[in-house]
Amino acid sequence: MSDMVLHTTTRQSWEAAKAAGAYTADSLAKEGFIHCSKASQILRVANLLFPGQHGLVILVIDPARLTAELRWDPGIDLPSELFPHIYGPLNLEAVKGVVDFEPGADGKFSLPESLR
Repeated sequence: MSDMVLHTTTRQSWEAAKAAGAYTADSLAKEGFIHCSKASQILRVANLLFPGQHGLVILVIDPARLTAELRWDPGIDLPSELFPHIYGPLNLEAVKGVVDFEPGADGKFSLPESLR
């Protein structure tokens, strides 16, 4: 699991990507890349950006199967920490798993068992 990168999205966006044949996040058009995280970063990002939001999934991505470039860039709030970014559409073959990602009763996320 340590070599995989993770991306949080809505179940609806993932279903649309499967129908379209590739996944594109809003950030790809706005910033030029799809934001991703390592397992050690995903909770901090989710609790900051998606508190209490339901209907989310985590895409488990195998970097070796990506057709778009993967780069490790400094974080905005943590420039000393590198985050994985995909510079292009995410090809479906690179997604090795889709994990439901629901917050707890307090609105905070916990790492799903399958990602530990």
